[in-house]
Amino acid sequence: MTAPVRSGDPIIVNLPLGERGYDIAIGRGLLAQLGKRVAALRPGAAVAVVSDENVAARYLAQAEAALTAAGIRSSRVIVPAGEASKSWRVLESVCEQLLAAKIERGDLVLALGGGVVGDLGGFAAAIVRRGLSVVQVPTTLLAQVDSSVGGKTGINSVHGKNQIGAFYQPVLVIADTALLDTLPIREFRAGYAEVVKYGLISDAGFFAWLEANWRDVLSGGPAREHAIATSCRAKALTVARDERETGTERHLLNLGHTFGHAFEAAAGFSDRLLHGEAVAIGTALAFAFSARRGLLAPAEAERVERHLATVGLPTKPSDVAFDWPGADALMALMAQDKKVRRGKLTLILARGIGASFVAPDVDPAEVRAFLAEQIAER
Repeated sequence: MTAPVRSGDPIIVNLPLGERGYDIAIGRGLLAQLGKRVAALRPGAAVAVVSDENVAARYLAQAEAALTAAGIRSSRVIVPAGEASKSWRVLESVCEQLLAAKIERGDLVLALGGGVVGDLGGFAAAIVRRGLSVVQVPTTLLAQVDSSVGGKTGINSVHGKNQIGAFYQPVLVIADTALLDTLPIREFRAGYAEVVKYGLISDAGFFAWLEANWRDVLSGGPAREHAIATSCRAKALTVARDERETGTERHLLNLGHTFGHAFEAAAGFSDRLLHGEAVAIGTALAFAFSARRGLLAPAEAERVERHLATVGLPTKPSDVAFDWPGADALMALMAQDKKVRRGKLTLILARGIGASFVAPDVDPAEVRAFLAEQIAER
């Protein structure tokens, strides 16, 4: 697998959901086309741009200028940056501001930001006036390849991450890859963990390609658009087959997340451990646990850990300077995972790179013993 030569035309990936299907536009400079695309999608509609303080300072003026140039009336809703904004308090504020701006059912909410803004803005759109159309304009790698696609929206609870929300598909996703040029390297690496995930789930060739081309992905070369488009195609196909996780197909997208969300919650959903960093740790642990169970050769798990570490991601709890709670506390957090069915723990494990599967009813004692070893390792 090789990256194609970049052209001036965006890559269009379609998520086929019948009348609710939508396009994901991927390419450089697409923010300038925002007004034209929105006007073509919803002629005459007004737009409320939901963003956070950091993204707004950098990109909101450009977005508003593009909307104005297309004759679109817009208003703005700005929230504090960070995971803490995925809360009842901030959700209420966003909803009230959308109503105060007189955003009608035929208008649009435009989520301009990373995963937090996309989840929060999408959830607000799902419940204000019983449903407003939403356009996702993701500004981080993680959001471009994962959270902006597939319609998962929501906020966090004291009981865990994304415990309150709704499946609510956008009508358009615009992934301007030029916006990633200014992303802090730590944030970019965190998003890269979600890119790697797609190779590890079902595309060993893509994982091998990433091993050879990750530097070009990080530096913004032609490989970046190719990696994003490949990730979006993989997610679009999975979502189309299992939109609301009623089967097991979409559960595969949670590779690394059951372990990862527990560590993320233990760290208080803070900058001490970014979501993608937690996923990287969780992914390495999922492969290590699979190897321990004899599902794959230890060398395969080591290859996964080595690639994540080479890119600069944490792969074990000891890589993060934090006083982790005990295994019992982590198990309690894992018990809140959305894949738990009637109290039984489900993990995404692997029989090899590109061969992940859903493992229901995993013995909690086995997982607890594994976690105890991991957090004791220094």
